[in-house]
Amino acid sequence: MRAVAIDRSAAYCVLQQIRVKRRVTVELTDFVELNNDQRREKVNSDQRFIALKEAQRKAKSFRGSLVWHTVNGIDHLMRSYYDAAGVRHQKAEGRRSPASEAVKADWEAARASAQETLSARQEQMERQSAVNRALRLGRVPLIAARIVRAIDNAGLLGEGIRIAGTNAIYAYEAAAGVFVDPGITSTQDIDLLMDSRQSLRIMSGANVEDGALINLLRKVDRSFERSSATFRAVNRDGYLVDLIKPLANPAWKPSRETIGKADDELVAAEIAGLAWLENAPAFEAIVIDEKGGPLRLVVPDPRIFAAHKFWVSKRADREAIKRRRDLAQAQVVARLTTQYLEHLPYEASDLRVLPRAVFDEAHHLFARPASRP
Repeated sequence: MRAVAIDRSAAYCVLQQIRVKRRVTVELTDFVELNNDQRREKVNSDQRFIALKEAQRKAKSFRGSLVWHTVNGIDHLMRSYYDAAGVRHQKAEGRRSPASEAVKADWEAARASAQETLSARQEQMERQSAVNRALRLGRVPLIAARIVRAIDNAGLLGEGIRIAGTNAIYAYEAAAGVFVDPGITSTQDIDLLMDSRQSLRIMSGANVEDGALINLLRKVDRSFERSSATFRAVNRDGYLVDLIKPLANPAWKPSRETIGKADDELVAAEIAGLAWLENAPAFEAIVIDEKGGPLRLVVPDPRIFAAHKFWVSKRADREAIKRRRDLAQAQVVARLTTQYLEHLPYEASDLRVLPRAVFDEAHHLFARPASRP
């Protein structure tokens, strides 16, 4: 009998240790800081990505053409281009003369130079991506990265669309120079937070039919289809893209529901609490995908993200398993912000978009841990 009692006591102690370890995992998740090589190449990668984006903007500014157009036997220099809505414009730059010929020659030379610079920076970025892969800096799943790049190239990222949900954590860890536990960041979906107050339009240069988000997604992966839940698209691999927006306030107030006009366009789902993320200051970071390629992420302020996740974790109508994940993400992002993003203190004066009760309830998440002796 005594042996049985001892065995039961030992089993109880083991169980208690497991419970404690589980609590520590949720509440005190450690971060893996980048090593010296990784930090150096992350800085290099960011700088080269910025240089590449500048070269892309410069090359894009030379879209269109300068051509001679003859009217009544007289040559005129005509500038032809398309605006953001896809409308073609033509503008006369003057009759043919030594001055107008010089204008045309200078423009063509500048365009050729911009293209050469762009090609050189693209090659440089390809080499950097290989270095990033070798150092295991890639974090963002490739399908998510391709979707975000498509949204960015369409002129929507940070201009009416923010990345919300789990994928936002990649921006916070990149800014902090750490890796978060993959169990916290792994996901098979991406949430696109639409600002229904803005007039959203996919740029004409993106060449997207009907200016529709669903067709933009099909340029990334043609297997994307709208699901029976009209706010969601899913591809053949089961990857989900959700278009979401805040609840209208007041409820009868009309607001934008879609981006484009396709018959199967995604219709944004209204969700409580998203107004805080919509109104939060934007937080932008350069992150790296699984193949080493950098991209921009524009997400809500991490303090508001954490407070919102904590609020969601306490909702009785939320599935229990999701509530625990929400809590873990809230704790991790709050700790990361407190420990590494010290320029973002958890102060009411900076976070007025949060209801006071929500701000107060999440305050303890941002308490600095006691220093170890």
